[in-house]
Amino acid sequence: MEEEFNISEFKSTLNFKELFFKILSYWPWYIVSLVICFLVAFQVNVRKQNVYRMSTQVVVSKAQNPFFSSSTSLTFNWGGVSDKVHTTKNLFKSRTHNEKVIEYLQFYVKYQKKAKYWNYDAYKKTPYLIKVDTSHAQLLGKKINIHPISVDEVELSIDFNTSNVRLLNYGTKKYSNINVKKGLFVKKVKVNELIKLPFLSITVVPYLDIPFSKEDFVVSFSDFNSTVSAYKVNISSNRASPAILNLSKGGANKNRIVDYLNASVKVLQRDQLKRKNIFATNTIKFVDSVLLGLKSEVKKNEEAMNDFKRRTKSLNLEADGEKLSLELSDIDLEKEMISKKLDYLKELESYLKSSSDYKNVPAPSITGVDEANIVTNVGAIISLSVERSQYEFTLREGAPKFAELDRDINSLRTVLLENIKAYRSALGIELRSVNKKLGKIQKKFEVLPVDQQQFIKIERKYALNSGLYDMFLNKRTEAGLIKAANVSDLLVIDEAKDVGDRPIGPNHKFNYIVALIVGFLLPTMVVVLFFLLNNKITGPKDIEFLSKIPLLGVVGKSKTPLVVFERSKSPVSEAFRAIRSSLEFMYKKHSSSKDSKTILITSSVSGEGKTFTSINIASLYAMSNKKAVLLGLDLRKPKLFGDFNLNNDVGVVNYLIGDKNISEIVQKTHIPNLDLISSGPIPPNPSELLISDQMDAFMEQLSKEYDYIVMDTPPLGLVTDALDLTKYSDANIYMTRQDYTEKGMLGLINDKYKNGEIKNISIVLNHFKLKSGYGYGYGYGYGAYGESYHEMEKDETVMSRVIQVLKKIIRKNKI
Repeated sequence: MEEEFNISEFKSTLNFKELFFKILSYWPWYIVSLVICFLVAFQVNVRKQNVYRMSTQVVVSKAQNPFFSSSTSLTFNWGGVSDKVHTTKNLFKSRTHNEKVIEYLQFYVKYQKKAKYWNYDAYKKTPYLIKVDTSHAQLLGKKINIHPISVDEVELSIDFNTSNVRLLNYGTKKYSNINVKKGLFVKKVKVNELIKLPFLSITVVPYLDIPFSKEDFVVSFSDFNSTVSAYKVNISSNRASPAILNLSKGGANKNRIVDYLNASVKVLQRDQLKRKNIFATNTIKFVDSVLLGLKSEVKKNEEAMNDFKRRTKSLNLEADGEKLSLELSDIDLEKEMISKKLDYLKELESYLKSSSDYKNVPAPSITGVDEANIVTNVGAIISLSVERSQYEFTLREGAPKFAELDRDINSLRTVLLENIKAYRSALGIELRSVNKKLGKIQKKFEVLPVDQQQFIKIERKYALNSGLYDMFLNKRTEAGLIKAANVSDLLVIDEAKDVGDRPIGPNHKFNYIVALIVGFLLPTMVVVLFFLLNNKITGPKDIEFLSKIPLLGVVGKSKTPLVVFERSKSPVSEAFRAIRSSLEFMYKKHSSSKDSKTILITSSVSGEGKTFTSINIASLYAMSNKKAVLLGLDLRKPKLFGDFNLNNDVGVVNYLIGDKNISEIVQKTHIPNLDLISSGPIPPNPSELLISDQMDAFMEQLSKEYDYIVMDTPPLGLVTDALDLTKYSDANIYMTRQDYTEKGMLGLINDKYKNGEIKNISIVLNHFKLKSGYGYGYGYGYGAYGESYHEMEKDETVMSRVIQVLKKIIRKNKI
């Protein structure tokens, strides 16, 4: 029983060997692709500016003020070093901090010079720098050409192509517009003098590190927000030393990178020190206001005391009076200090109840409040308040950290209010005790003479205010020392510096490596894509995989249709001889009672080589001294006769309609023993003619006169004529063509073969071009060893055609 065949059972597989040699065959593509990619890489390398990376290293420490003691309490704890490191990192990255750095350096001013392929950043590469008046609006976005005339004079030129220009005040960050006269604006200005124009307010200052030259450069002012967005610092730290931070930044101008990194550290040091001194600063402000009032009081009391002495020249205090005066002064000072403490507590309580920002609270110890809980909690609540304000620069509103800090602040505020209440109660008891002592001494005071009582009163006020003034003056000095001795917790280990570091980009070698990879990858991807999407038969392996119909042989490409007769030693001729041998085997296998052998040749569509194969197989039999006839049975599209330089006036159609007999339609060819019967005029009913009784008689008569009958039939995929003619054939050849016949076309003949509609069929692959590395063993493909035996046909390349045309032109000119 014949084995069933179903093409759907087969799945497409990738032939890596075939793909490899397919890729090799496109080697010119790779050369072109590599040349283009290397040219692109070369242009990138020469046109792209060098990029450098500079760095600075800082350490986040917990520097202790040498003048700080538990009694002063003029500073507060920032928290652990790990908290400070995290906060410092966020501050470096915050937009607010970077805005301060940009303002400090005035980096919104751009300097440019022309190079061969680009305009490069010329910051600190020009003999002059621009100092911006931030109180005045500046011309935004326009190029200001600066032409040095001499060391002390430059020429500014601006091309105004519109009458309305935009300005930006970098101090207020406000935009405005102004009308100017269109055209070229030119003005000579002096160096180090303020240039004040309606659209510009700058000072050109000399940069002494660059020698004077008359080379022009261009200055422009950038949008402030865009400039800030362009500057970001990379921050990293290692696990071994998390407090050490490495700050780095890349860019084309090393001077700009160095200045930005160092300024970023400097600005943060300044801000941190300012926050660290907030206690001392607030205390100094408070003490200064108190001292101002006390100073006037002391002066007033001193004048009153001197005036009283002048009016009572004979007044002398006795020993008891003088002792009493000193006791009263001491008690008055003690009472006043208690009052100051109560006033501070009242102010602090009011501040805690009415405010949500506690950064501006003065130190408790400045008024003598030394209660440990109050001193500690005031420092803690200020620390948390400052920390919250720092996170406002780095965290979005509503972040969980804010809620956590607010809870801690509120808890401390509640505790602190309780501390104030308890301490105020203790001070009340102390004040009552002082008032009791003052009452006892007051009784002794009342027995003194009136003049002495008045003098002691004046002296008491003077002594009280003078004592308070001295005490607060000492506090002021102490606060000043603490503030002056404070240092930033951010210490520089290595400043950013240009030490001749090599650029980090563009990486020339890497670009060439990428060019090499891309140069190979692009054509490979295209070839692989074509290979995977190719639905054409590419070789015998495809046929063997897609069909169970045996492959009879492969035929190469030939320039002449009569290749067997005209080039009998060519590889194509040998391929046809191999096919003839295989056909003889089929005849023996399928023995027939007929004396002649009939071969039917068909295909899926036209153009696959039916006529070419029919001619050469028939020619082979004729050249073997066998009488052969070639039938043109493609009644719809006849073309068999043209290759023999014969006509198609009469043929098969004339016989089938009874107009001619066989002898009248047979044409002799120039090949011995080979006759040709062309199709004749195109009939209106070709299919009906081919299945008529006349066709049976026609084939029976031919089989008696010829040894071999070769039928060139219509394509099986277009009409059913070839299928109707198989009843006359002993062997059927189904033609396919390399890179032309679609793989799906084999499904039609597979179905016919499976259903038994056609038998004794084989497939021939035509127009086959041997690819390097293949050897299918079908009588074709001898390679270099076959060149000694075969007449090799050379492919005519484009270059060979050009050479031939040139030779003809030269020959013609010589003639």
